[in-house]
Amino acid sequence: MKRLILSACTFILTAHIQLAFATLSSDTEKLLNWAEKTFPQFFPSPQATQNIEPWLFRYYPETGVYAGVNKSDNAVYVLGGPWGNTPAVIDTLANLITQIDSSGGNGGIAGCDTTDALSGVSYSQSGNVVTVTTNGQCVTAPDISKTNLCQVPQQTTASGISLLGSNTVTTSSIEGLSTSIPGLPNPFQAIVDAAANVKHCTMNAPAATANLVVNSDLCLDITAPISETLAGLPITGIVVSPPVKYYTKGTYTSQTVSDCFTTDAATISDAFTGEVWMKQSGSFVKIQ
Repeated sequence: MKRLILSACTFILTAHIQLAFATLSSDTEKLLNWAEKTFPQFFPSPQATQNIEPWLFRYYPETGVYAGVNKSDNAVYVLGGPWGNTPAVIDTLANLITQIDSSGGNGGIAGCDTTDALSGVSYSQSGNVVTVTTNGQCVTAPDISKTNLCQVPQQTTASGISLLGSNTVTTSSIEGLSTSIPGLPNPFQAIVDAAANVKHCTMNAPAATANLVVNSDLCLDITAPISETLAGLPITGIVVSPPVKYYTKGTYTSQTVSDCFTTDAATISDAFTGEVWMKQSGSFVKIQ
């Protein structure tokens, strides 16, 4: 009987250890996959996870950075690159997984749906501040109004929160577009900036976006939308020298409002129902 009880206890303990390792392993995979998507400047390419006691880790040869979990204390460490030659602890694995899960599964970025993000745009987050950048490169943009690229994800419940968002362009410039008319400023500079500054109100917004600040530093290749716009306008003297590049830096902020329909927003969307309204002749008209 004692031998039977001992065998049963050994089996239970072994199963518990195996389950704990499986959870540790899967959480490590989730964390490192999230890190690759969220911080490509440090973890630029998908890498296989290695297991060398007591570490589960990945190595990124492009940046010389190691990232992983120590199985002895279940903490997350990074080594190399900006962290130097001594392993630096970031947080416990449990805390980081909780933060990733609470973000709604959107690549770890609270309140931002990055599913349809432009190729070449990267996202990172510190507290309530999200940074959206093209890292000094220029990416192709089909729409000149896409300057903060932080879309609110579809919600499964109605939060009752309404947020009026404003994007303020702090600096901007256009290359590849000029006028041959002396003294005439580039008319598209103001048009593009105005499109970027349009206010939008979101109904049933996730609580995580209530205090969100999105800083953008982008270079967008807007050759296609600008050429399409010029083709439909009777403007002479505008010279296009492709590629047309729009450099912009801006900050997006939001404020809680009681009713989106009483704001000065240009558009309204409902993150729960998916409905969209646009202001036309001073009134909001449902378009979806």
